[in-house]
Amino acid sequence: MKSSRFGLASLIICYVFLYTPLISLVMFSFNSSKQVIFWTGFSMKWYKALFMNSEILNATLTSLEIAAITATGATILGAISAIIILKFKKFRGKNLFEVLVSLPLIMPEVIMGLGLLLLFFNLESWIGWPRIGTKSAITFAHTTLSISYVCAIVHAQLVSFDETLLEAAMDLGARPIKAFFQIMIPFLTPALISGWFLSFVLSMDDLIVASFVGGPEATTLPMLIYSSVKFGITPQINALASLIILFVMGILTVGYFLHMRQKRSLEAMTSSLPQ
Repeated sequence: MKSSRFGLASLIICYVFLYTPLISLVMFSFNSSKQVIFWTGFSMKWYKALFMNSEILNATLTSLEIAAITATGATILGAISAIIILKFKKFRGKNLFEVLVSLPLIMPEVIMGLGLLLLFFNLESWIGWPRIGTKSAITFAHTTLSISYVCAIVHAQLVSFDETLLEAAMDLGARPIKAFFQIMIPFLTPALISGWFLSFVLSMDDLIVASFVGGPEATTLPMLIYSSVKFGITPQINALASLIILFVMGILTVGYFLHMRQKRSLEAMTSSLPQ
């Protein structure tokens, strides 16, 4: 009994510690005062001011565009890397390939940012692309970082894949490419979706690497928020953060209901099979 009470108390304290800052942030986004720590009354003016602030909106759109392209590219390349590592058992350089794919997971972001800056500088002088300080440079850098996370997620899902399913499909006349897209891809869909969202969030959240390879032509939202800290954060940032929290909660809610719907349909299909 004591252990269960201690566990419940620990869980409550953990949730309070995690979500109190988010609740206070949302609450003060409706504060009528410019001070972010003193409540003076309810007002929606900071949301109106947010949609009139072209600098914040442009930085948000830039971050969303970079994050979407990064997540898509990292998901494709990360899935291919995981399939190569797991399915192609023997090829020259396999161990080196695994190390290189997983290296961004353990490498400090400062080192990665500096290395990518030097790489882009040399590539720009040789072939003219990617130019430092542009969206393409930040997208390329974020994709490089996110591939490792997608590869790890897809690899964990692939470990439990039953190879006999592909063999049975090909025995029934399906070509390898058709069997791959109709059997393996649906099996990997949860891992691919998780990897996409993780890459999207990592790109939206990144500051260090974007500060190295970004510039005035491509200012992301974390860069803008960090630079505004020097002059004091306005409640417009609270309003923007509240909208992002609402957006994330909406995605999680939709994902949860889709998962439960798929689970119920799978259970119904299983129960209809003859015992």
